[in-house]
Amino acid sequence: MNPEVSTVPSPPDSSPTTPESGRTGCSHIHAGHDHDHTPNHRDHAGDRAIPPSRAGKYFCPMCPGVESEIPGDCPQCGMALERSPAWRPAHGIVYTCPMHPEIEQDHPGDCPICGMALEPKVPVDEDDDHQAREIRDLSRKFWIGLVLTLPVLLLAMGGMISSWGLHQIVPRSVSKWIELVLATPVVIWAGGAFFAKAWRSLVHRSPNMFTLIGVGVGAAYLFSAVAVIAPGIFPDSFVHHGEVGLYFEAAAVITVLVLLGQLLEAKARSRTGQAIQALLGLAAKTAHRVREGREEQVPIDHLQIGDILRVRPGEKIPIDGVITSGRSHIDESMITGEPVPVAKAEGDLVIGATINQTGAFLMRAEKVGGDTLLSRIVHMVAEAQRSRAPIQKLADSVSGYFVPAVVVIALVTFVIWALWGPDPALAFALVNAVAVLIIACPCALGLATPMSIMVGVGRAAQSGILIKNAEAIETAGEIDTLITDKTGTLTAGKPRLTARMAAAGEDADDMLARAAALETGSEHPLARAIVDEAREAGLVLPEVEDFESTTGGGVSGLIKGRRLCIGKEAFLRALGIVIPDDLATEAERLEGLAQTVVWFAEEDRILGLLGISDPIKESTPAAIAALHRRGIRVIMATGDNPRTGAAVGKTLGIDEIRAGLSPEDKILLVRELKNQGRIVAMAGDGINDAPALAEAHVGIAMGTGTDVAIESAGITLVKGDLAGIARAVEISRSVMRNIRQNLFFAFIYNALGIPVAAGILYPVTETLLSPMIAGAAMSLSSVSVIANALRLRRVRLDGTNNASLKAITQGKSPVR
Repeated sequence: MNPEVSTVPSPPDSSPTTPESGRTGCSHIHAGHDHDHTPNHRDHAGDRAIPPSRAGKYFCPMCPGVESEIPGDCPQCGMALERSPAWRPAHGIVYTCPMHPEIEQDHPGDCPICGMALEPKVPVDEDDDHQAREIRDLSRKFWIGLVLTLPVLLLAMGGMISSWGLHQIVPRSVSKWIELVLATPVVIWAGGAFFAKAWRSLVHRSPNMFTLIGVGVGAAYLFSAVAVIAPGIFPDSFVHHGEVGLYFEAAAVITVLVLLGQLLEAKARSRTGQAIQALLGLAAKTAHRVREGREEQVPIDHLQIGDILRVRPGEKIPIDGVITSGRSHIDESMITGEPVPVAKAEGDLVIGATINQTGAFLMRAEKVGGDTLLSRIVHMVAEAQRSRAPIQKLADSVSGYFVPAVVVIALVTFVIWALWGPDPALAFALVNAVAVLIIACPCALGLATPMSIMVGVGRAAQSGILIKNAEAIETAGEIDTLITDKTGTLTAGKPRLTARMAAAGEDADDMLARAAALETGSEHPLARAIVDEAREAGLVLPEVEDFESTTGGGVSGLIKGRRLCIGKEAFLRALGIVIPDDLATEAERLEGLAQTVVWFAEEDRILGLLGISDPIKESTPAAIAALHRRGIRVIMATGDNPRTGAAVGKTLGIDEIRAGLSPEDKILLVRELKNQGRIVAMAGDGINDAPALAEAHVGIAMGTGTDVAIESAGITLVKGDLAGIARAVEISRSVMRNIRQNLFFAFIYNALGIPVAAGILYPVTETLLSPMIAGAAMSLSSVSVIANALRLRRVRLDGTNNASLKAITQGKSPVR
């Protein structure tokens, strides 16, 4: 059945915007952070989720915009439609009794008949069922077709080899009718789908591989059938040794070989999205919700933000949230690709679908449904797998003219052999024209890029690298310059307040309390460090009114009617605020120790300064070294002061340090490098990094950063670790190498195969390519492209937990 398909245009690209506002007084002073301060006016759902894909359940990887809600074939290219990994059934979990399947309900409980606990019903996956039916159908047609074809081939070959003596046992007058009877079900029944696809391609004016197969096989079969039923209508030029040549064996063998190719292709396609589907299968189905001291088991679909959940050792964490009580070690390998369990305690974030190992804890649900990290991964990967790389344009431009060109070549071949070929000329002309039609394979060209992209994107996701589109994966392997932010990218993004100094006559605790009150409106890591220190000290934070934040500036607000602001030294000096020498000296000392200095002012006078340390991530030095080994120049672009930036850069061996940059300065830096002919990647995690991420050739966002940064980037590192960039470069280069191999094979195959099928070697070797061999070569060409793409599943990436990946692919838990 042909599915109803629709063409959905791709959503227009959107560029992030940053608020523009003037600077008045100290209300727009930057807080000395790499990132801007943004009011934390979010609802309980947290960051804005990546919007769900608008994709239908099935799509064609070769034809952009072709979608369907039911499985089937693409009406343009004839390929079987692929299932979108982002698709989800609308219904929730159904609970049923294993002994009495007629008992069903939408919540856990006991069977009213036997008293057994109800279990979640595993729904029959329509896609898996369709794939299984497709493979069974192709297998049945192949084996039955093969059994019927072997006698046809034997009778045809026996007539050519006199020593076999088959014509003495089965006269030619009888054998030709046997061939017709046996070949008819092979061509009409087993190969009927090819003719249906060929007809649809003509109706949609999109000639494809099945157009060529339909014309070639149809011509050979109809010619032979007419030759058996009404041989008298053929002219003498078709007659050889008193008989019109029959080509039932060619039509039947080609049909069987194409069926074999389709069967192998269907089995291979079922593995292209296996990694993502296996990862989705790891998600928990139920959770233990605690309400008013009572625990109840509920489906994941019934959870709400703020629910308190209990997680026991060995259980899957049901949803994204925060630990409220207890501690444990969490195996996050299925999300980040890192094999070492992560210690978690009260206040730490936990990710749904990861495995709790040793301890028990209570957690608060923070994100549900499409907002969870796993859902975001699925949608991002689905969109990336559906996108088209720029290199695909080459194959598209060739494929657009391919089938008409092959038909023209087949007609020219027929004419040349009919006019100048040996006797029987028309028979030779027909055979060679059919061989040209059969051997040509536009699918090998069309599959070369999308198959590699689909497998490569899934492989990257297993390693915690989320690729937003195919253009990003193509460009990432070419980058020669990386611009990286400091806080949260090179450093851990978990700063601590390590020093504070009040101006003469000011109380240090009062200064810290008021500064923390202002910073409660910001989500920046440095702001949280100030707030955490004040709360740990037991300070009472006053109320703040008229809170304001400016990108690249700072934060300010009214406390008891007086305006206070917190920001960089340069901004304070620009506002005419004088900084005492003793504070300036202390600031220089702290900045030399790689501490970020935050200045605090009231109206027009300094109240004091705060020194904040953010330790360098343990993996950062090795990540920088790995990037250098790949020939990538690393530039640190930070909004921090030059002394702090230099201290961090010197420790890590950064090639170039640009400090004191505003968001606009970072954009100008990206443009400057692009104008120098550099292929630039930008790595960051803050809202103020978003414009530069969008401006760079490849934007790389830390998964621990803001949602605006993630949406502006082409690549997201789930773990927020710079080491992932080297892995992203490696997977990009592997994918592009794989695509070039596929394209080279597809071009060479057609460039050599078509002339040979046309008989170009006949004057030299006096041999012709049998249509049967042409059919075998055509079938294997598509299979070989898919098989080559599947090799990307075994690409080794430094730091990847291959044992966990294997366990995930096999649908097993990596927990020991």
